[in-house]
Amino acid sequence: MKNKLNILLLAAFAFCLLLSTVNAQGLDELRKQFPDEKAVLLTRVMEYHINTKDGQPNVTSNEVQQIAYLLNSATSYMSEYGFSQSDFHKLISYQAYTRTAADKKLKVPEFKTTSNKENSVFYDDVKQTTFNFPAVEPGAVGNLEVSWQNTDPHLLSPYYFASYIPVVNSELKIIVSKNVSIKYKLMGLDTSHIEIKVDDNRGNKVYTFKYKNCLPLKRYPDSPDLSWYSPHVIFYIDSYKNDSGQTVSYLANADDLYKLNYSYIKTVNNTINPDLKHIVDSLTANVTRPEVKAKTIYNWVQRNIKYVAFENGMEGFIPRDAGLVCSRRFGDCKDMASILTEMINAAGVPAYFTWIGTRDLPYKFSEVPLPLVSNHMICAIKIDGKFIFLDGTDPTCVFGTPSYGIQDKEAMISISEKEYKIIKVPTAEKNTNILTDTTWLEITPNGIKGQIRQNLQGYFASTAHAKLMYMNGRNMEESMKAQFARGSNKFHLDNFEVDKNQVADNVSFLASFSLADYAKKIGNEYYLNLNLFKFFANEQIDYPRRLIPIENNFRYVKRYVIFLKIPQGYKLTYLPQGKTFHNTVWGFNLQYQQKGDYVILTQEFDNENLMLTKDQFEPWNKVLENLSPLYKESLSLTKI
Repeated sequence: MKNKLNILLLAAFAFCLLLSTVNAQGLDELRKQFPDEKAVLLTRVMEYHINTKDGQPNVTSNEVQQIAYLLNSATSYMSEYGFSQSDFHKLISYQAYTRTAADKKLKVPEFKTTSNKENSVFYDDVKQTTFNFPAVEPGAVGNLEVSWQNTDPHLLSPYYFASYIPVVNSELKIIVSKNVSIKYKLMGLDTSHIEIKVDDNRGNKVYTFKYKNCLPLKRYPDSPDLSWYSPHVIFYIDSYKNDSGQTVSYLANADDLYKLNYSYIKTVNNTINPDLKHIVDSLTANVTRPEVKAKTIYNWVQRNIKYVAFENGMEGFIPRDAGLVCSRRFGDCKDMASILTEMINAAGVPAYFTWIGTRDLPYKFSEVPLPLVSNHMICAIKIDGKFIFLDGTDPTCVFGTPSYGIQDKEAMISISEKEYKIIKVPTAEKNTNILTDTTWLEITPNGIKGQIRQNLQGYFASTAHAKLMYMNGRNMEESMKAQFARGSNKFHLDNFEVDKNQVADNVSFLASFSLADYAKKIGNEYYLNLNLFKFFANEQIDYPRRLIPIENNFRYVKRYVIFLKIPQGYKLTYLPQGKTFHNTVWGFNLQYQQKGDYVILTQEFDNENLMLTKDQFEPWNKVLENLSPLYKESLSLTKI
């Protein structure tokens, strides 16, 4: 009854806000303020009530959204709306209706609830409820009111102020009883726009976070996950007082988080499965070196256990026993960590469950001791006093090298019930990830033809190896065309060779091609632009308009070498000047030379950064200012 009263009061408040907003600005005013938008969220208010019940933290939440439709074109795709629920976010009540331009209230007649299927998840317990607002037209306002019970207060979701359309008033309100203490942290860019107010109200502490006129989320293909840049609030329970009046530490520090995490694994793998032990013994027979044992087991798991994401309530947190994973021959990330940890320990090498966040998340255990810091689980082993991180979900990751999605991330390693370590995963140096592309060219009556050899090392190789695992026939040919394309859209791949049995840390490709109309002959001279690749030619960053960071998968060196055979009876009469330019962000080296009957162009690019931030955008563009003019240079060959 109390929850229903809360949501009714919140709805009444929000509706009053709606009336004052629309009356003050009017439809024309909103259109003038947001000329390119079909609709805006007049208000989005999320309210949490945090108290204790039966001596434990108790959390309920209510949300009110009001969307104002500005243009007729909004009706074609913006009438559909929705909200989610799960085992940890149980639905209490909801309603939705349209307040028409003529001030009539029309309730949504039908709601449809389905499982939320994500591309990366085979199964999870999240359900999505969708509906269509009736009578959507300019001046109409769609209203949504939802209430939830948060069944595990350790798992409170961050509040994001922005949406895919502008939000006139975006607000988070947290009402905390006197026997509960919370902490919060602002994350993302432009958090200075967030107004923060803390009040006391009848013994409760009320935290209010407001963001006015929040612009719609802008995404770029090369941007990281929105948690890196979209303004949001992380909040969590620090401590509470139980029924005896004792203060209980809840998520006050990393010790509390580890205690919670360890509770998920303490009953896993208490005894080793005999069949699994037999596999370990057969794999490590006559092997004495710990590193070789671990590598052999890791490679076996990569080949024989298929990764399948599976999240359902607490199954999203508790690994399955290694014996079950082995018999099924599949598992999620926790299951892969379980079987790796069990098998490697059985071989006499120390192995540990390890929680980690992928690079999709900007959070650190050392900053916020919360479950949301880690969305992934791996296995860490210790050899010669050093930790090696093994990600069982990546079938092509090379032993000793972390998967590129966890580089530079903090890992929480479970040593024992009382001991853990937080260690940063290393970042692979650029010289370990090298792409070398070599082309041998000859001029023909119709253009040019050539031979290509590509050598890939490090993450370049493992990425290519992963593609090769699933390619055959036509998709292989299409992929190779894209892999080898150069010069112009007249590029024709004549043939290629791929050894699908190559190892994951060193991959090579061979190919031959022809390129019509590329070398121009005027009289007794050939003119040829050897820059078959014009990398980064149109990749200036729109600075200072763009503020969102740019994400790179890994550091690297890319080297392209082109050998042009001088035709018999011709000599080189003009060779362009090369150039080298580097700054603190990146750089290039482009050089020409003649050796005997060959003209050689070498292009080399390097990247030192996993993430480019706005302070690095100007130096990035400066490199392109020096690079772009070089792409226009052509050499000339004259008949002797």
